[in-house]
Amino acid sequence: MEEPLVLSTLAQEETDIFEGTAGTDPAVLFGAAYRSFAGPVQGYLRARGVDDPEAVTQDVFLAFYPKIGALTGGLQGAKSLLFSIAHARMVDYYRRLERRPQLSPYDPEQDARTTPSAEHTVELQGGAAAMLDGLSEEHQEVLALRVVADLSVEQVAGIMGKSTGAVKQLQRRALHNLKAQTLQRNQAKS
Repeated sequence: MEEPLVLSTLAQEETDIFEGTAGTDPAVLFGAAYRSFAGPVQGYLRARGVDDPEAVTQDVFLAFYPKIGALTGGLQGAKSLLFSIAHARMVDYYRRLERRPQLSPYDPEQDARTTPSAEHTVELQGGAAAMLDGLSEEHQEVLALRVVADLSVEQVAGIMGKSTGAVKQLQRRALHNLKAQTLQRNQAKS
């Protein structure tokens, strides 16, 4: 059975391009190698079980480009180099996979906790913003800057235009008021 003439003609044209411009124009050589071997490299990576063979194929050709200048052996040399790089990228992929921690899906029926998590409690109460509603503007601001934004006392003092002692006192009072409001809400729910 005779192979289609188009494929062999294209392959011969690529070989001629590669052989005719050896050592002159890396872009032409790269284009010829890409057209000839991108599909086979991607197929190799897919067959070897790489999750994203398209991305790894692109990495292979990015690693190949700087080496074109020292390449010998024409299109066959390019093929050998490309598949060597592809193999190395595949090995790197599996090494990374081995080092990655094994994740387990969360199964609520297997969760043995008897107390709801803090996130669940805050979510049920309407979030942090709802918890701060009963506080004065200054208390809300100091808690937002200290707890939510995780700023230092000095940074908060600079932002609010107060002394560090005043910020510490505001934070202490704000936390005390927040605790009292939370206890009141919890007693009302009981």
